[in-house]
Order: sequence, then structure tokens, then C-alpha cells
Amino acid sequence: MEARMPHPVFVVPAALKALTAYSRAGAALGVPTETIEMVNLRASQINGCSVCVQLHSTSLKKEGMSDERLYAVAAWRDAPYFTDAERVALELTEALTRLADRGDPVSDELWDEAARHYDEQGLSALLIAISSINVWNRLNAATRQVAGAWSA
Repeated sequence: MEARMPHPVFVVPAALKALTAYSRAGAALGVPTETIEMVNLRASQINGCSVCVQLHSTSLKKEGMSDERLYAVAAWRDAPYFTDAERVALELTEALTRLADRGDPVSDELWDEAARHYDEQGLSALLIAISSINVWNRLNAATRQVAGAWSA
């Protein structure tokens, strides 16, 4: 496998700086790092981004996530390993990653459930994380970046 070109953020260094800053902007706003990493992993699974699936799976293992939880992120609805707060974060991730799949991607019911578990800072952190990982996934997919070939 070979990438079509160097990653765009290496071609446009200002983009690397901006996207990295944006990706980190929601840190320490009340959402556990493990939840953010699960959000990153789930969006990357949906988008078929092997670079990010590898990166965020590795990060979760380093953070101490059990194999049962890690392997079940793709099927979180049917696995008993996740808290209600994690479940709503994963559901919000799926809704925002698949915007075109329904007329109202984030229903009031989903939003209200998310707001039960996260305050405005936490919701903001989740929205930033979800939008950020989707940008990274799309850049990687378009240029066919190869898992393990580089790290940001």
C-alpha cells in the first residue's frame, strides 16, 4: 500500500498546527480521555480510516482499556461494557459522522440524553472531538494514508 501523496497537513504546515489545536481544544472540559478516544475510534471505524483506527485503538490500550471494551466499541449497542454516558457519546458520534443518513441527524431525544450526561462544556468537547476526527478521517481517506506509516 502506498499513499497517494504526503498527508495534506505535512504539505500545509499551518493546517497541522490548526487541526492539532482544534483537536485538543476540548481536552479537560469534563469528558474523560477514554470517552474521547472511543469517540475517535468509533468515527474512524465508520469512516474506514485505518490510520485512525490503529492510532486510537493503541491509545486506548495504553490508557488501560480492557480488550473486551476495546473490541466491542464497534458493537457498543449490544455490549454490556459501556456506561450510559459513554453510550450517548458513541450514539452522538454515529449521528454526526453519518449526517446524511436521516433528515434530523441529532434528534431532540438524542440531544436531551446527551445533555443529561454532559454539561455545555462537555457537549462542546464531544462536538469538537467528533468534528475533528471526521476531518482527520476524510483527509486520510482521500489521500489513502497507510496505517503505521507515520504518526502525528
